[in-house]
Amino acid sequence: MVEMNGIERRAAVHAALGERVRLAIVDHLLLGDATPGELGAALGVPSNLLAHHLRVLAEAGVIDRTRSEADRRRTYVRLAPGALDALAPAAWVRAVAASRVVFVCTRNSARSQLAAALWTRRSPVPAASAGTHPGPRVHRRAIAVAHRHGLVLHGHGTRHVHDVVGAGDLVVAVCDNAYEELDPKPRLHWSVPDPIGAGTGAAFESAFTEIASRVDRLTAAVRPRDGETVPE
Repeated sequence: MVEMNGIERRAAVHAALGERVRLAIVDHLLLGDATPGELGAALGVPSNLLAHHLRVLAEAGVIDRTRSEADRRRTYVRLAPGALDALAPAAWVRAVAASRVVFVCTRNSARSQLAAALWTRRSPVPAASAGTHPGPRVHRRAIAVAHRHGLVLHGHGTRHVHDVVGAGDLVVAVCDNAYEELDPKPRLHWSVPDPIGAGTGAAFESAFTEIASRVDRLTAAVRPRDGETVPE
């Protein structure tokens, strides 16, 4: 692919979004990731036509694909980081009502903890985190990367998802394993690679950066449920 300069990239993004199905795909992906099958079912688009639209969006740098860490046969489609920085899709103003936002990963030792801490700093809506198979403690590198960004994570306090999630919670799975294991499926899914697998500071920093970008998008859309107040 030929490298595009700034204005060419913006023009390509606008051109790619100048079609109603592709715009609907982007709106659907704004707050969470989806498989092509989930996109087709949600939008009522046949697989051959969906493949064409996904190819156009990928060539414009709007979306990318990741392999599921739980099932390598499964592919998730997600918005490319920074792809919509100069745009304002309709979904930005589409409010999601929630009593609380609960971030879930497998061990509740890194990604979900970081997401909840970031959320608490950026939104008045309460947040919590949990795991499908909680580990004994928060990973030391997650604590370190949080500290570098002015957040505090405690080394203990991992919890099981069944002990945390309640009625009115907006559940966000921040890893493929949790998303594919939970039934019913969480409302939103973020296919964030597990930094513990790589075990490096760079991997944790990359996970933090991606989660921060997604938290920023979601905080713009979430409001308290009617009749509920948020903590001062």
